[in-house]
Amino acid sequence: MAEEQKGFFRGLMGKLVGGDAQPQETVIPPASEPEVRPGFFERLKKGLSRTQENLIGRIDTLLLGKKQIDADTLEELEEILLTADIGVATSVELIRALEQRLKRNELQDGEALKRALREDILARLEKYAAPLDINTSTPFVIVVIGVNGVGKTTTIGKLANRYAMSGKRVLLAAADTFRAAAAEQLEIWGERAGVDVIRHQEGADPSAVVFDACKAALARQCDLLIIDTAGRLHTKVNLMEEMKKIRRVVGREIPGAPHETLLVLDAATGQNAISQAKLFKEAAEVSGVALTKLDGSAKGGIVVAVSNEFQLPVRYIGVGEGVDDLRDFDPQQFVAALFQ
Repeated sequence: MAEEQKGFFRGLMGKLVGGDAQPQETVIPPASEPEVRPGFFERLKKGLSRTQENLIGRIDTLLLGKKQIDADTLEELEEILLTADIGVATSVELIRALEQRLKRNELQDGEALKRALREDILARLEKYAAPLDINTSTPFVIVVIGVNGVGKTTTIGKLANRYAMSGKRVLLAAADTFRAAAAEQLEIWGERAGVDVIRHQEGADPSAVVFDACKAALARQCDLLIIDTAGRLHTKVNLMEEMKKIRRVVGREIPGAPHETLLVLDAATGQNAISQAKLFKEAAEVSGVALTKLDGSAKGGIVVAVSNEFQLPVRYIGVGEGVDDLRDFDPQQFVAALFQ
């Protein structure tokens, strides 16, 4: 009986582990369809949806049922533009232009007003639009500036990945030696993009890092050198002195550099972004802007304000966390997504 029990249990265990089991036909689940990610324009529209609701949605409400466009309508429109973070100077400009159209009897109805506003916004964005061309010099040097928290290091990482993927030899310089773990964060992005990072110890002289990075970029025949800088809001005098020192070192080692001083702004901060743009333009010879975090923000009008008020080209916009969500700014695409 004991042997029978042993045999029974042995057989049972064999079945459980597959020893006595008959070969089973392997069932291969059907291949799942690859996830199709929406195109950038669709992501841009989605990212600007809150801005569109805050701006275009309120304009539609204003114009609802209006049979005639008059001065009162334009006054109410000006308030909408101001609260949509298009900025005081730009809002006034847009309203003045619309007043001229009204005098010429060009604004017969709400649709004509919206069409005119769209044209005027696009004209201001296109006036200063210019994509960044890094092929004009080798190595091309970008100094990236901006306060902490705007997405500066992430922007650098995405740019490094973008240009490395296109076959460019890219080098990063961790010249933000004041913020704890800034260099480590940049190194993580460098690893992801497959590019090297020149760094010193925390607290080191930023200009020393920049000097070594310039030497390395020349020795390695790099196409692009991207320099991260401290994001503290120092006093204006300290900021100017630090930027001058970095620019002096870069210009001495690589004649003509830096070729771009890129200011990174967080679009979600609205009027704070305008204040930062004013400070940095005065202190650091800004030549272009990258606007991050447009997705989910109701303050996308800041794109128009920064470009128009400071006469700066918006080089890049970010509409998501993905590595490919930082794109060249296209005024026509932006305005189309905003007004659709």
